[in-house]
Amino acid sequence: MMRTTFMANAQTVEHKWYVVDATGKALGRLSSEVATLLRGKHKPTFTPHVDCGDFVIVINADKIELTGDKWNKKLYIHHSMHPGGLKVRTAKVMNATQPEKMLELAIFGMLPKGSLGRQVGNKLFVYRGSEHPHAAQKPEVYELSE
Repeated sequence: MMRTTFMANAQTVEHKWYVVDATGKALGRLSSEVATLLRGKHKPTFTPHVDCGDFVIVINADKIELTGDKWNKKLYIHHSMHPGGLKVRTAKVMNATQPEKMLELAIFGMLPKGSLGRQVGNKLFVYRGSEHPHAAQKPEVYELSE
């Protein structure tokens, strides 16, 4: 019997490189589109159990926007698992110190958990300014839908 459904595998997948400019974009909307690109769901050959996504470079992560009063109310909580090791930071503090981490956390939360999610997450590169060291890969500029 002949299989009619195309199933992608590691040999048939072609990975492209995209540059996404985060200037003035809302954190959640940007994150969901980047997660879609990383996962490969924008391709007609998407296969759920295969990493068929593209490499994504996000620039200007420090110029991301949040709506409402999220700059003061959104909290990033981390615990070192030692007594008194709880660290709580607002989005304003996080954006001032680690804007890359803020965007990575939002995107990684939208990826699958497990080995496939980690493999897909390794194709994300986030940079604070407009410079990135991936010019040799000839990335295409990706325009986000508004």
